[in-house]
Amino acid sequence: MKLFWLPISPFARKVLIAAHERGIFERLEVRETKVSPPNPELMQHNPLNKAPTLLLDDGTALYDSVVICEYFDSLGSGPKLFPAEGAARWEALRRHALGNGFAELLIAWRSEITQPPEMQSTERIDKHFLKTKRILEQLERESQSERTSFDIGDIAIGCALAYLQLRFPQFTPPESSALHAWYAAFAARPSVAATAG
Repeated sequence: MKLFWLPISPFARKVLIAAHERGIFERLEVRETKVSPPNPELMQHNPLNKAPTLLLDDGTALYDSVVICEYFDSLGSGPKLFPAEGAARWEALRRHALGNGFAELLIAWRSEITQPPEMQSTERIDKHFLKTKRILEQLERESQSERTSFDIGDIAIGCALAYLQLRFPQFTPPESSALHAWYAAFAARPSVAATAG
């Protein structure tokens, strides 16, 4: 299997963590790729020109990080990242949506503030700030609850927080917070440590 991968992307990192968690990372040929300008090789497999994209041995292409993660979950062994049913499944998917949406928000914010000043929108920047503040408050509340499982929601949230530290370090949760402790435990996990940097 060939994985088209984009450095720094929280979505690409999510896929790599899932591969490590499921014990299939060694089966991947990881190819660093660029998407700007449009990449002709990547677009042969994914017309959206997005990474990550997974190319299976039979030539089938899978794209969107959650699809690739769920495919990995069908392989390998160990605890599933996507609970099969019931409340655990819906909680994992809800948390995944929160983490994924947070990553998308941060990328949009970064894109906004790296434009020339005359093209930046104060209104959009204010919205990004407000949403980030509310998301971090929600994650702080959730981090105060004891959780024993590790699933796709944890991966998505952790990858978004890693991107926050990289691009918006001023919003990193303080060391006294429950979210800081949660993230420290996440970062120490072998699958996460293996994909750092």
